[in-house]
Amino acid sequence: LKRGGALENSARGVWGLTDLGETIHSVVATEAIYRQVNEEEKQRAKEKRAAKKQEAEAKAERKLLRESSVILPETISPEINADEDDTISDDWKDDLLAILKAMDPAAFERLSQRLLREAGFTKVEVRGKTGDGGIDGVGVLRVNLVSFQVYFQCKRYKGSVGSKEIRDFRGALMGRADKGLFITTGTFTSQASDEATRDGATAIDLIDGDRLCDLLKQYDLGVSTQMVEHVTINGKWFDGL
Repeated sequence: LKRGGALENSARGVWGLTDLGETIHSVVATEAIYRQVNEEEKQRAKEKRAAKKQEAEAKAERKLLRESSVILPETISPEINADEDDTISDDWKDDLLAILKAMDPAAFERLSQRLLREAGFTKVEVRGKTGDGGIDGVGVLRVNLVSFQVYFQCKRYKGSVGSKEIRDFRGALMGRADKGLFITTGTFTSQASDEATRDGATAIDLIDGDRLCDLLKQYDLGVSTQMVEHVTINGKWFDGL
């Protein structure tokens, strides 16, 4: 089902339905995926055999060239640096935040749920009930032998979250959770940060837009990183052989 695009497994023990998977409601559809994957495996084995044969032929050709002492013409320039296609964008966080801010609130809550699951939370539930004091969901975080029940709030903000929002969220947590987590696409004011860590009150961890982008990138949630390989050929090195 994963090979067929119906399931995704982003981390050990973390599985999720894809858009295709949500449309499958019969055994016939899963059998079709099974047959499709089998055909792909046969094709892959065929291509592997062909590549192995091609590699053997190339190896034999290189051996023949060495034995005949063929001297290749000097057509390679002394140094070739293949870094001309470096087009990495530095403003990817701005682009990502624009997408997050345009998301439906319920979709943003599900994204937060998925992020917490990837980060090691268990029993993560999205509640999203009106009149629940701004609590959007709850999860359990296990640290060694100790478990913490964490309530979270996730809001799409374009500006800054102030201390009032933190106090309102803490009021909803009273007597219900060990910790709180506030996730936003915006930023937090210094007063909000101070309120979140106020002595004698339930601690609230803050995740602003910048850190949210880093976490989505870390857990490959809609953000992928491509390592660019730079190859340099030093023709003078070959001259010294």
